[in-house]
Amino acid sequence: MRLTVTDAADRLGISYSTLKQWIYKGTVRTTRTAGGHHRIEESEIERLLAGGSDAAAPEKKAATRRRSPAVVPVIASLSGRNQLRAIVEEIRVSGLLAQVRLRIGDQHLTSIITRDAVDELRLKRGDEALAVVKSTEVMIAREQPHGAHAEARRTRRDTHAETRSARRR
Repeated sequence: MRLTVTDAADRLGISYSTLKQWIYKGTVRTTRTAGGHHRIEESEIERLLAGGSDAAAPEKKAATRRRSPAVVPVIASLSGRNQLRAIVEEIRVSGLLAQVRLRIGDQHLTSIITRDAVDELRLKRGDEALAVVKSTEVMIAREQPHGAHAEARRTRRDTHAETRSARRR
């Protein structure tokens, strides 16, 4: 399958103009349509994602330093269904771990991840992020008016005591 330059750039995680520069330098192999438009084979995209281009070595070294998506494949899908779009509110790093607080609407979610993960994701305050919740258990709670919990316990205790005394008779 042959891709347009726009589609290929999206697949590689780079800008259209960067890919065009690579095409003009001969770093990326293309074919041309009758109208002169560049088309890129699927195998060429795979070669670039795998890092197999010697001609692109300077660009790849720079991209590796920046951790460009052209070097690190983008996750196309994920099996976790509980995905929440969030904004990074705060990152606290201590030793090997980092505490990341996310804002999801008017709610907050805190996650403890490794320092390496924070570095690899290049997380910083204000970034958009995706919280993926993977859990075998979900607890559900309801808020009650102040004092209602104690009243409910008292009522249950009194009812239980009445039942015991009735059995004794």
